[in-house]
Amino acid sequence: MSSFVFSLSFVAALGLSVAMRLWLARRQVVHVGRHRDRVPEAFADRIDLAAHQRAADYTVARVRFGTLELFAHSVLLITLTLLGALQWLYELASSALPGSPLGAQLLFLVMVALVQSALELPFDAYRQFGLEKRFGFSRMSVSLFITDMLRGTLIAVIIGLPLAMLVLWLMRASGDFWWLYVWMVWVAFNALLLLIYPTLIAPRFNRFEPLPDGPLRERVEGLLRRCGFRSQGLFVMDGSKRSNHGNAYFTGFGRAKRIVFFDTLISRLDADQIEAVLAHELGHFRHRHVLKRMLYSFVGSFLGLALLGWLSTQLWFYEGLGMQPGPIGHEAPALLLFMLAVPVFLFPLRPLASFLSRKDEFEADAFAAAQTDARHLVSALVRLYQDNAATLTPDPLHSAFYDSHPPAAIRVGRLLAAAA
Repeated sequence: MSSFVFSLSFVAALGLSVAMRLWLARRQVVHVGRHRDRVPEAFADRIDLAAHQRAADYTVARVRFGTLELFAHSVLLITLTLLGALQWLYELASSALPGSPLGAQLLFLVMVALVQSALELPFDAYRQFGLEKRFGFSRMSVSLFITDMLRGTLIAVIIGLPLAMLVLWLMRASGDFWWLYVWMVWVAFNALLLLIYPTLIAPRFNRFEPLPDGPLRERVEGLLRRCGFRSQGLFVMDGSKRSNHGNAYFTGFGRAKRIVFFDTLISRLDADQIEAVLAHELGHFRHRHVLKRMLYSFVGSFLGLALLGWLSTQLWFYEGLGMQPGPIGHEAPALLLFMLAVPVFLFPLRPLASFLSRKDEFEADAFAAAQTDARHLVSALVRLYQDNAATLTPDPLHSAFYDSHPPAAIRVGRLLAAAA
């Protein structure tokens, strides 16, 4: 393949993905707006019109904000690749550290990361202090926003830089099958991250306290015993210091598993509803969804790195995306170009990922309905839909591309059928 043909293929794929995203966004805005003034019949006795309209307005605002992000990211992508910004940064890093090829390539990666972060910063700030504040969700202060950013940067430096240096060294020193060694490192790194995240990383951002003794804890522990689930602890996280959104999740694996409830969830749901939500999460555990997703990720990364191993030897891959690696090496350019280009070509496959995720959610719902009263999960979901301003009337095609969870009407309908 010539570099010119690959450039045309990249531009065509980018144009197609942007056009599809804009079309899907337009469908979502029109569909949600069309149903704004009437609560769906299945929810008419559970959610009032004002809450339904607030969810519609929030959804439309998020879609329109996402459209602005899409344009900005697309412009940055073209600027970095075809307009030569990556090549300029590469040459700048080469001239800064000419006697240290690996050091220069690491500096190149850091410089690109800083450019991308500089673009993300105003969008993140507006999301917190504009969009989320306007709809009453964000409780983020400016000082906490800055502190989170600094902590995240520090963790990225402590963890990310040694990993990047190891990957670059393996690419340079391991011969034709470097990608296999990099994949092994990636698998080990992700396993380690799952182990240390609950105890070393998450507490840097939030406070975790044991779920207090009382009726709720007794209900939760009884459910865990019935389901044969062992955990290192039940914790309540102070999610309310950043947002009014509520949630619950598992973290870690093996003996390091933890169950975490947002304090906002505890304050809004009763014991029956919390037990049902936890039963849903336990359904993911019982059906080994987390393990399956890890395996999917490892298989995908294996195939991706094998592809990168071949692409890194093809001159048209670099030239087609606006780069000509120099004397310090091609390893960092290969990594960056691959990470920038692959999502563009894979966007049409998003519905497959959404389908698999929804299948897992239906299985977890069915498990919860078998372990608890399905009506309690329905009431919990309705409350969460209302509190989180989740639209009850998404466009079906937009939902098929973007939503990891089934639409509200379908999900509740299945649960009510199980209850009946």
